[in-house]
Amino acid sequence: MAHVAGPGGPLEVLVTGSGSPVTLFAHGLAGSIAETRPFGSGVHGTRVFFHFRAHGTSAAPETPWSYAALEAELLSVRDAYDARRGLGVSLGAGALLRAATHQPHLFDRLVLLLPAALDQPRTGRAVRRVDVMASYADKGDAEGLAAELLAEQPEEVRERRVVQVWARQQANQLLEPTIRRAIRDIPRMCPLEEKSALAAIQCPVLVIGHEGDEAHPSRLVHELVEALPDGQGKVFGPGGVMWTSRAALRPLIGDFLND
Repeated sequence: MAHVAGPGGPLEVLVTGSGSPVTLFAHGLAGSIAETRPFGSGVHGTRVFFHFRAHGTSAAPETPWSYAALEAELLSVRDAYDARRGLGVSLGAGALLRAATHQPHLFDRLVLLLPAALDQPRTGRAVRRVDVMASYADKGDAEGLAAELLAEQPEEVRERRVVQVWARQQANQLLEPTIRRAIRDIPRMCPLEEKSALAAIQCPVLVIGHEGDEAHPSRLVHELVEALPDGQGKVFGPGGVMWTSRAALRPLIGDFLND
């Protein structure tokens, strides 16, 4: 893998495919290039995957976590490859959305998977859950953290080996010192100052969510579609984006980004 100079140090990048269009893929907290690659399997042209700070071999600066900092990292990679299309997952969706409100001319099409917040931070059980996870992380308890992550998945998929492996990998990533320090802070942040900023995004935007996920409430899909000038949404059943509807995602994302 290559690296691109970011505002806080080098950012790890993987480039696949060739030609136009160029699509940028941004993962979520404790996510990875490996996790976002399947979302690009049906996308034509050049696909640029990268790791945010403290993920993969990207630098882990001591500067505070913020959506502004993540936006700057995302734009460093976008500018290096002149990516005109983008897909973001959860935290990555927030960074991509923020960048698009500030510089809407940069993008021709966007896909937002599992948006976690807009202009209001998360509250209630979603934040309490993160505080529980943070307490496991503070103790270095990877097993407890993995069990908590697994318990949040739909009951019908928890016994699948791929789901259990995912939970362990996520837990290990969350124990990385730079990420561990930010676990409590990130859910209390939001990417936008005002939801009205979404009116600046004139390009087509596809928003994808699923039911039963308090960390990524499906109501945000509907809020985004209503606020965006050219938005469309798709909400799957519980676990649909991660586990139960992956086969449907490939044509959904591919058809949209290849248009």
